[in-house]
Amino acid sequence: MARTRFLPDTGLTVRMTTVLFLLGGLFVAIVVTLMYVFPPQYAPLFAIGGIAIAFYQWWSSDKVAMRAMRAREVSPQEAPELHEMIGRLCALADMPKPRVGIADTPLPNAFATGRSPSRSVVCVTTGIMQTLSAEELEAVLAHELSHVAHRDVLVMTLASSAGIVAGMLTRSAQFGGFGMARRSNNNGGAPAFLVALLLSLVVYAISFFLTRLLSRYRELSADRAGAYLTMKPAALASALQKITGGINQIPQRDLRSTSAMNAFFIAPAISGATMRTITSTHPSLEQRLEQLARIQAELSRPGS
Repeated sequence: MARTRFLPDTGLTVRMTTVLFLLGGLFVAIVVTLMYVFPPQYAPLFAIGGIAIAFYQWWSSDKVAMRAMRAREVSPQEAPELHEMIGRLCALADMPKPRVGIADTPLPNAFATGRSPSRSVVCVTTGIMQTLSAEELEAVLAHELSHVAHRDVLVMTLASSAGIVAGMLTRSAQFGGFGMARRSNNNGGAPAFLVALLLSLVVYAISFFLTRLLSRYRELSADRAGAYLTMKPAALASALQKITGGINQIPQRDLRSTSAMNAFFIAPAISGATMRTITSTHPSLEQRLEQLARIQAELSRPGS
């Protein structure tokens, strides 16, 4: 975890380390299994392909996220108030100032991404800038900057590559397995494909739930860290309520177009009760508000 003035979180560090360790072990298990199922020359190809995908996700995470939201990087001349606000928070947190981006969409949201604090970007939508007050927007930005400081954005980016590897495994196994079946008289390709398909489903399922468990905890951690940095948990609570209310007003068609970014948003672009399900990338709004209320009560006590 980066050394900043953001509230440290041992629980987050342990969870990030555990997720990376388990997904790394899962990757090794995939390669070993494929060495037994397919001819020996196939396993290195899968290994190299998986590593290449993870590296690409890590190296270009900021560009991929910005493209997904059709966002653009803005200069201090283009968005002076936003830059000033982020610069003030970075000085308060004693961390490098990230690049700043704006996505032209009515969806009220914000996200942070990047492979390191020095290569990160904090992006807000025009919708959130029109929805929140200056104090509320500052609270949201503090939340996003804590993601950068804690480096959980990087872990989420690497973890999400496991699902891509699982899809690649299925497609490659289908091509290779059926190809071997055609070339073999004993139909040895079909069992190989079925094993690879089952393996890819297991990989996807494990990575799906691991990343969501980490994602829900990291959002609570960022709420805490941001609230303690600004000393204004009520402002973040108010912002979350406005953001959630604004999302519920966005047509489902527009929400679906940004669903790939849900794990990185401060609030998922989902309306209705599905936000409470086990597959949610975020804790419930009620849980987040309760935590912020406890912090507000703590900070309001004399001598705090």
